[in-house]
Amino acid sequence: MSKPKQETKTRTGTRTMEFVASLDSKQPSGPIEQRWDKHRFEMKLVNPANRRRYTVIVVGSGLAGGAAAATLGEQGYNVKCFCYQDSPRRAHSIAAQGGINAAKNYRNDGDSIYRLFYDTVKGGDFRARESNVYRLAQVSVNIIDQCVAQGVPFAREYGGYLDNRSFGGAQVSRTFYARGQTGQQLLLGAYQALERQIAAGSVKMFSRTEMLDLVVVDGRARGIITRDMVTGKIERHVADAVVLATGGYGNVFYLSTNAKGCNTTAIWRAHRKGAFFGNPCFTQIHPTCIPVTGDHQSKLTLMSESLRNDGRIWVPKKKGDSRPASQIPEGERDYYLEERYPSFGNLVPRDVASRNAKHVCDQGRGVGSSGLGVYLDFADSIKRLGKPKIVERYGNLFDMYAQITGEDPYETPMRIYPAIHYTMGGLWVDYNLMSTIPGLFVAGEANFSDHGANRLGASALMQGLADGYFVLPYTIANFLAQIKPGGLDTSDAAFAQAEAEVAGRTQKLLKLKGEHTVDSFHRELGKIMWDECGMARNEAGLRKALKRIPELRSEFWENVRVPGEGGELNQELEKAGRVADFLELGELMCMDALTRAESCGGHFREESQTEDGEALRDDENCAFVSAWAFTGNLSKPELHKEPLEFEYVKPSQRSYK
Repeated sequence: MSKPKQETKTRTGTRTMEFVASLDSKQPSGPIEQRWDKHRFEMKLVNPANRRRYTVIVVGSGLAGGAAAATLGEQGYNVKCFCYQDSPRRAHSIAAQGGINAAKNYRNDGDSIYRLFYDTVKGGDFRARESNVYRLAQVSVNIIDQCVAQGVPFAREYGGYLDNRSFGGAQVSRTFYARGQTGQQLLLGAYQALERQIAAGSVKMFSRTEMLDLVVVDGRARGIITRDMVTGKIERHVADAVVLATGGYGNVFYLSTNAKGCNTTAIWRAHRKGAFFGNPCFTQIHPTCIPVTGDHQSKLTLMSESLRNDGRIWVPKKKGDSRPASQIPEGERDYYLEERYPSFGNLVPRDVASRNAKHVCDQGRGVGSSGLGVYLDFADSIKRLGKPKIVERYGNLFDMYAQITGEDPYETPMRIYPAIHYTMGGLWVDYNLMSTIPGLFVAGEANFSDHGANRLGASALMQGLADGYFVLPYTIANFLAQIKPGGLDTSDAAFAQAEAEVAGRTQKLLKLKGEHTVDSFHRELGKIMWDECGMARNEAGLRKALKRIPELRSEFWENVRVPGEGGELNQELEKAGRVADFLELGELMCMDALTRAESCGGHFREESQTEDGEALRDDENCAFVSAWAFTGNLSKPELHKEPLEFEYVKPSQRSYK
């Protein structure tokens, strides 16, 4: 492969280093089970006495960011950690309810590191790097030990062993869980480790602070520009390396399972400064969301995938059957996943479950007033196991459903429908999790690296903690060991220019006194994205979106209204900046989806499907990572391709039957 190169020189005190931004993934060679260990040994180290001389900025305090900040602080680096929430405990990682995967094989049911690797590559429809995925499976076993040592209260069996349950895309039980609040408990573990370092002085925490731009000096990431969300003060922060762990961009769709604050600004600003954006069209539809009830909604609520362990999914066999579930006899019910996929049943991967739910609803067999819903029924499990066992496993999830819908899921089936949940795309990174900007590392959902075209359930928490606890501490050290610390302060012209750009953008937004709210533009963008680049995409729809999104973006900058001032708490200003970035990202997502003329995982092009409606890949032409470079023209980004090679898991038509 001919690699596009962008050569830059970086100051390192008395000597000059040359960095090359390219699509060299830096994957190690040799047997896959030895690559990470070999790579770790070959990487350079920073002497413990020298670590205090280096400063690392970590943006984001969820599982990836919190784990990275805590670990780097523990190692002796000076760490600055930023989050826009009022506390790291409010990071969106708490919303991951169902569990975390690890290849411990506690159930002795045939699991192994290799099987987790295989399931993940297959589940991602052969659009992920083998080396990255194997490393993820390899360090998964360490994550559980780390979290148990931190006091995470995983569920246990009667004998005291950690319990496991099943998740979609696997035929083994490898998911560790803490009832229906696994993400929250894991985040508390990382938060306590982070707070320990804050108390020790190795980590300085900046809450209610939003990153608004990346500072690049001589081609290398050297800091960020932030806004204090309470006072409005714009500040400069310098470092020797920057880590972005800011989560996904699912809120580009307006209605999603993400918290309302989740946004793309940090990674999008980095993209505009030179970081390639990988696979932006790869977004995940989660099959178990509480259905939309009307235009009044500002977000959607997820029901954990773990419920598919004991809940059976069905719809009436008869079109337009509006009888209550209790009045539909067993013989008139279609347990469509169990019928179509006998090997995996209700535990097929998320993209498969979601498309099948859409299919039966499109046939007119959906349930609920909108017809956009299917039943998730626990009657058989309650009869088999008893209500107390279901309460023990899922009680808080059932309570949440009852509070939102006013229905008792112990007595009547839940109603669920697919919704936007996770983004597999993100900033392109190499094996070391470094972007195409030297010194800029990207962790967790903010990067593209581990899941391909579809993420298996319970793997988000696994990747976040793997990156933060077990990958970044080695790879950042390797980078820092090759440069001298410091040598720059915030008086540098690059900081002044970046701050001026942020201030100018903020003032431009505040001067807009149009007739429409920020939310109205966000809602319209979300509808375009859902209709044309959502659960199914086609060429005509994508071209329609690519015509409409630039028009909507122009309307936004001419006719949005942003009330209030900049020197105060101003949530409308915050939203306006984020939606402005979504309006740019949305166009790139549609462009990426149009370029990839195949169906794979969550990217379902209607023109590319098998006779029975399954995703049909084009391995000859599309076995690549798309990596987009910003050119200054939003409608003309530059596409680079990283070819994907498969030595161990040979691409085949994915089947869960």
